[in-house]
Formats: sequence, structure tokens, C-alpha cells
Amino acid sequence: MPSHRSTSPRLLKGLSILGGFLAGPAAADPGEDYRKRIVPLLESYCFDCHADGAKKGGFSMDSHEDLNRHLSDRKHWGAVWHNLRSQIMPPSDKDQPTVEEKRELLSWIEKQVFKLDPNQPDPGRVTIRRLNRTEYRNAVFDLLGVEYDTTEVFPPDDTGYGFDNIGDVLTLSPLLMEKYLSAAHEVVDLALPKGADAQVPRREISANLFRSTDDPATDSSWLPFSKRQTLSLQHDLPADGEYLVKLEYSIHGATEATTDEARLEFSAGGSSIGSVTLGWDQRRVIELSGKAKLGKGPQSMELGILPGKRPHEGEEELFLRIRRVIVQGPLGGTMREYAKGYRMIFPDGPPPDDAKARERYARKIMRGFVSRAFRKPLDEATIDRLLKIVREVDAEPGADFQDGIKEAIAACLSSPRFLFRVEMQPEPDNPAKVVPLDEYSLASRLSFFLWGSLPDDELLSLAFRKELRSNLRQQVDRMLADPRSARLVSSFVGQWLQARDVGTVPVSAKDILGLSSNREAARVFDPRLRDDMRRETEMLFDHILRSGRPLEELISARYSFLNGRLARFYGIAGVEGEAFRAVDLTEHPERGGLLTQGTVLMVTSNPTRTSPVKRGLFVLDNLLGTPPPPAPPGIPPLEDAAKEGARATMREMMEVHRSKPECRGCHARMDPIGLGMENFDALGRYRSTEHGKPIDTSGRLVTGESFADIATLKSVLATDRRRDLYRCVSEKLLTFAIGRGMEYYDATTIDQLTRHLDNHRGSLRELIQAIVECAPFQKRRGDG
Repeated sequence: MPSHRSTSPRLLKGLSILGGFLAGPAAADPGEDYRKRIVPLLESYCFDCHADGAKKGGFSMDSHEDLNRHLSDRKHWGAVWHNLRSQIMPPSDKDQPTVEEKRELLSWIEKQVFKLDPNQPDPGRVTIRRLNRTEYRNAVFDLLGVEYDTTEVFPPDDTGYGFDNIGDVLTLSPLLMEKYLSAAHEVVDLALPKGADAQVPRREISANLFRSTDDPATDSSWLPFSKRQTLSLQHDLPADGEYLVKLEYSIHGATEATTDEARLEFSAGGSSIGSVTLGWDQRRVIELSGKAKLGKGPQSMELGILPGKRPHEGEEELFLRIRRVIVQGPLGGTMREYAKGYRMIFPDGPPPDDAKARERYARKIMRGFVSRAFRKPLDEATIDRLLKIVREVDAEPGADFQDGIKEAIAACLSSPRFLFRVEMQPEPDNPAKVVPLDEYSLASRLSFFLWGSLPDDELLSLAFRKELRSNLRQQVDRMLADPRSARLVSSFVGQWLQARDVGTVPVSAKDILGLSSNREAARVFDPRLRDDMRRETEMLFDHILRSGRPLEELISARYSFLNGRLARFYGIAGVEGEAFRAVDLTEHPERGGLLTQGTVLMVTSNPTRTSPVKRGLFVLDNLLGTPPPPAPPGIPPLEDAAKEGARATMREMMEVHRSKPECRGCHARMDPIGLGMENFDALGRYRSTEHGKPIDTSGRLVTGESFADIATLKSVLATDRRRDLYRCVSEKLLTFAIGRGMEYYDATTIDQLTRHLDNHRGSLRELIQAIVECAPFQKRRGDG
């Protein structure tokens, strides 16, 4: 414990700044507590670098002129609070405050500067927000059974705080509103096409059923243009007759146009459906369809690949992926069924002939649809307006009851009450007014958090009876057990860990692997590996969530989920086939956990090399919650350092780069972590040398912990920095759950969530339960 110098110049300066405050009554003096308790701590641990003209990191603690203003400067004290709490400051090679001193300073900031009340956490405000395009897609699917590709129709959503569901950035332009109006009619046309009440039977056949006639292990998920082969499947048909058969497929492999070609031939029951020449094509879904007379019972469907032109030297090869087969028939009208959308919208089948009965049926349909689409108590005036639309359209020449229902549903899908998540409160402009969410709004928050979509009937029924709050834990368990909770995993992990970016992040496998052509590189780095890596990351998170495992296993796991292709790329033997399975990595200590997964390693690399800066920043920002400030302008690129030494290792270049004074501070935080991951190249392969030199991955965190390699780095992060991980994941998941960034007043809630994790062995599942119960999720206040 360092000694306190009672009459030091800095302390005298701190006292002199108080000026007239020393003359007033102590109880009324806002600076008295600061002078007695806080200035001595700052004098001992902070002023050496941040006072008396010292301004390390551009941060001064004695440059203020007005003490009152200084003591209410939340930005200034927020930086002190954040760095002290994360043990970034004081630096690890300086004297450290005792646990009691650290607690005293943090408590003073929280109470005197932030004005936080642990017993009444500030829930904050959430801007009214529209559905993002993922939520819109999920909502129309859950409402109407329609698979609507919003990525082709709506522009990408803006992001804030790393997520695309943040209210403050989800704006609505006139052009986007026009797209919503058009989309509403497109969606209802897909749900209720003409003749939906008497549709020809339609069957979807999974492409996974196709098998090669020569090699039963070969399916239709990745068929090279270069190999002649035939695949077939058997499917039972209900009756003799003429059928419409449609094959959906897509082309993959080459990132640029290539001359590679093949011929695709498709037949059913021995009759040709069609053939087409395949080439480079970036369409998401391509169709080949035709009619054929088929018999009742098992029918064979066959597709053949005939190689054509080969790619020129240096060009990449192409592959065919079959998505599904759709069979409609018999076409003669001997068999009919209700379309999927028709069954979801018309619960009692076709409308009755009697006018009053039709009116009652229309009301029943619209009440059921509106209650789910608008997520609020039924408004009979709104139902009446929608029924008027149904009647008016039904009365038009050539139109019918179904057309009227379609127009009314389209009106609902264009309404702000569908497009926006609105939470009403008594005094929206009063920031002092904190109120619990009504149960319908709570149901909506819960369903969009866990399902990325609308509440289902059970949630709405509980909200109607005002019983949702008393059944939250059971409902969270039910919702996590529902297949729709996979949306939480893909959306949250895809954005928090950037897993959705691994499919498109630009990397030059040719340059990284040191090969002469992209075709050679593709044989080592199979294009399918990007999707495999994403699935590995999602499956690890999903397993930890559903198994109640501790959060730190995201970093320290000695297992992963691999298929044969990804395991071979990682150099792990004994895993075969396309199916993913849990793999014990005890004998591979270099693998296991997020830091060693291809997803993280690729999205944190540059196109032709690794980036210790990006990797260190990723860990600081997404796992420890301690990101450094942005780099100052004019910083020279890392490649400049290479000019000072031919074929320098990454560590050597980084040492030259951070020798510059303007680079040193932030790189001391990022580089040790990033260099600790240098055994992995920009594609995620393990290596032990670089340019013929051994790779040194040892380092020391800015908080003082040392490590020798990736295994010990993972251990440090999962044990010594465990509470940082808990706090960071709590902040990220709460941000995703409530659609706003974290503010200073959320410190109380984040501390509560972190303690909850401590008390429940880091259970990710328990963190979700705690978020659903916390004040920012359950309440809101006025905007002010």
C-alpha cells in the first residue's frame, strides 16, 4: 500500500480548487466528500500520469475550473469508473488500490456522479422502432406461412451498438414505406393465390434424398461441374395424372465469372422434365420445371450432370447445389386441397353463402389476425374498418370474399401498428415517470427477443388475462424449447461474433496459402468451409445455452462441433461425413473455444494476412467489454514497418509499429491478445512458423496476467478475466434484447446481471432469465 503524502503539491492544488467550498457547512458542501475521501485516492493512484501538467492518453484530472461542473461530468468520471472497474487503470506495473479503496471510489462515482439507486434501477428509454427486415420476414412467415425474401426487397438495415434492431437507427424513409406497401400485397398474394381454396396438391421434396447411383454417400448438396454423375430419389405420388415438377438449384464456387460449364438433365418417372446449360450464375434460386405424366405410387426422379467447357487456367471451378423439388398434381382437378396460407387464414374453410354468416366469419378471421399482427388488445373500431374493406372488395365485379380478406390483411401489413413496435405509456414526455410495460408490450419484447417475431397465441392469452409476468420463467423455458429460438442464436451470434460475416469477408486464399491460382486454393479452402465455420460457432453457443453450461466455456471449451470437411481443414483426424457432431479436443489444446474457430479468425483478418490489431480489438470489444479509443488520424499502415526488415514476422512488424509514441498506448492493450492468436493464419489454419521463424505467442495483458500460448491465453481470459466476460456478454445480450445501447445508468442493472451469473455458475440460460426479469426489460420511462 503506497504512503499518502499529506501536504503534496497535487493535494494542495486539489484543495485550492475547492476554494470557497471549504468555508461552508460540511453537510451542505458538495465537494467535502470528494476532498476527504476521493482526492487522496486520486493523489495516490492517478495524478502521477493525469495531473500537474501530465496528460497521459490525453486525459487530465485537474484541468477543470468549476468543481461543481467537474463533479457532475459523467463522461469524465465514466472513463475513470470503466477503467478502474476493468483493472485497466492504474497500469499493472504501478501501485494498485486495495479492494476497499477500489470499492470506495467506484461507489462514490455511482452514487455522487451517476446518481444511481441500486433499489430502483433506471430502465431508460427505447425509441419506437420498426421491424427490421429479419423480423418482418419471420413475422409474415409465422402469420401467413409465407417465405418472403426480404433481402431481395428491402435495403439492409442500419446498425447501432453492433446490432440491427436498435430503435435509434431503424428509420423509415418514404422509399422504404413504398416498399412496405408493395410487399404487403406481394405477401398476401403468396399466402392466398387465386384458387387457394381449391389448390392442386403441392409437395416439397428435400434435396437431401437425392443419392448418387455410383456412390450412395454423395448427395446433391455440392456437385462439381467437372464430374459426370447421376443422382436419383424415390417419391410416392397419390394418383395417376399429369404433374408439374420443379427443380430449384443454385450455382456456387467461383467468386468471379468463369468459363466452367456443365449440362443439367432432369427427369421424373422416365419422362424428361427439362435440361439446361449451367454456368456462372449469382441468382440465389434458379428453377428448372416441366410437366410429365406420372403414375400412382413410387416414382423415380433423376438428375444428371454432364461436364462441358472447363475453366481457363487460373479460373475457379463451379458446383451445383440442389435446394428442393416441388411437385404439383394431378393437374386435371381430380384432387384439391387448401393452400397452406388458406388454412392459416380461414380456420373454418370457405365462407358461408348467408350474408350475415359471412360477416360473422370475416369478423372472426380479422379478430384472430389483427390480435397477432398488432400485438395489442383488440380494437373493435379497427375491426369494423377492416370489415368495411372486406365488404367493399367482395362487392366489386369479379372479386370475392377471399379478395376482400386479402385486401384487409394487406392493409394490416401496411399499418404502423404492424410495422412498428409501439409501447404506450401515460406520460411519454416525462423522464421522471417510470412505469411497468403493459403485458402485451412485455409479450412483444419477449417474443422478438427469443424468436425474432410476433407473440404466439399462448403469450397473447396470458397477456390478456394479465398472467404473463407471473409465468415468465415457464414461458422463457417454453420459448427456448421451441424451434423458433434458433433465430435468437443465428441473429445474436451472427452480429455479436460477426458469424454472419464469415460467408462474405474478403480473403485471398491463394495469397494466404501461397498458391498460384484460385482453383488450387479452392481445393484446399473449400468454399463450403465458410458456412461450416459459421455453423461451428452457432452450435457452440447453442449448446452452452441449452445445456446450462457456463459462459466461460465459450472461450475455454475443450470440445467443438465439426463435420469431416472442417475437421480435416483444422487438422483433426477421426471425423467423417457432412453431419456435425461434438468432437473432444483434449488432444488438441490449440483448438477449442471461440478464439480458435475459423469464424473469429477470418473476420478479424485482412484479405492476405492476419491482423493482431483486429483480433485484439475483437476480444477487447466483444468478450471483455474494454475497447480502446479509435486510432488517431495519420497512423502509418503496418506494412510500412515491413520495409525496415525483409520478411519480418508479424510480431517484429508490430514491435516497429508500436514504437511510435502515438501508437504505443492502445497497442499495449490490443497487441498481446492478437499476437497470442498468431499461431492461426488468416483462414484459421494452425501454424507454428512464419517465414521460417518460430512464432512467439507469449504475452502479458495490460491488466498484468502473463501467458505463453493460445491455451494459457484462453485460461487467463476464462478465469482471471471471467467477470469482464460476464459483464460484457450481459451488456451485449441486454442491448440486443431491448434495442438500445447501454448508458451510464445501466451500471446497476449490469452489476445485477453479473452477480446473477456469479450465483448461477455462469449459466447463459440463467442470464436470459435474469434479463427478462430486469428493470430495463420490464419497465420504461418517458423520453424527456
